Amino acid sequence: MPLHPVVEGIRNYRLATGFTPLYTMSVEEARKADAATEASVWDWIEQPKEIFDMDITGPAGPMTLRVYRPQTESEDPLPVLVYFFGGGFVVGSLDTSEAFCRALCSMVSCVVVSVSYRLAPEHPFPAAVDDCYAAVKWVAENGSQIGVDGSRIAVAGDSNGGTLAAAVSLMARDEDGPRISAQVLVYPAMRYGSATDSMRENRDPMFFNGHSVPWFWDLYLADPADGDSPYASPLNATDHSELPAALLITAEFCPLRDEGKAYAEALALARVPVEHHQYADLPHGFLSMAAVLDTAREALDGIVDFLRRRLGLNDIGCESSGT
Repeated sequence: MPLHPVVEGIRNYRLATGFTPLYTMSVEEARKADAATEASVWDWIEQPKEIFDMDITGPAGPMTLRVYRPQTESEDPLPVLVYFFGGGFVVGSLDTSEAFCRALCSMVSCVVVSVSYRLAPEHPFPAAVDDCYAAVKWVAENGSQIGVDGSRIAVAGDSNGGTLAAAVSLMARDEDGPRISAQVLVYPAMRYGSATDSMRENRDPMFFNGHSVPWFWDLYLADPADGDSPYASPLNATDHSELPAALLITAEFCPLRDEGKAYAEALALARVPVEHHQYADLPHGFLSMAAVLDTAREALDGIVDFLRRRLGLNDIGCESSGT
């Protein structure tokens, strides 16, 4: 299919204004460019009641969590979604996922905890995975400090954040906890060195593409052999059984499309409840376009529905995204 008209308009604007792909920049330049494109706070959702940052002890020292609490009259502990931002393990921050975390907090009616994990190349694999797993463990063991039910935890992330959510789910299973109720993997990278059709087909420099992927992997892995680890490449796990129920979101014009589909199939073969939704005519990163793209809002509604079902929240009122 051709690109969605809204996305085609974005592509034309980038062409006209001299858009520069991140993989042609230095790491510092890429981080500045990525920060400049963070999504604005969406005004069509009810905003969280409270947002605050706090530091916990991570594997290599203090680590910041950003906590979002929804508007609710309930004094009971709430379920929690631990969120990992995207950025190829190299760029991204708590700020670049702000709009998405606010939306999920309010629409799901749960606490969202966003994790400021260490970035490569300064901190290569497995630093990010170790940080994210430590954050989930802290939430499970200390959730009462922020008013959450540590027995009702979901994990989620977009792009490499989805990779981290999948890796943490594997690690929690392998390390005998904590128990994770659900995982939401939004156009994730699932295997280092993939040579899929989607990787070959999607080379448009105006979007995240098949050139972007190896650039990020090369910065993330200190040694290419590290890419064999299932905590780097979740598709490489020899056993996908007993993992949390999963929602996989992929996009037609995304180089990671086929990896996401393959992971959904691997989970299904292992009898893990899995829902896979592929969105036609859209590129990687389309959820960040929710302010102007109805399909992105529909996908967001699907994430909300999945999380509410898996976290036992269907009996509580939910704010609509307006789609």
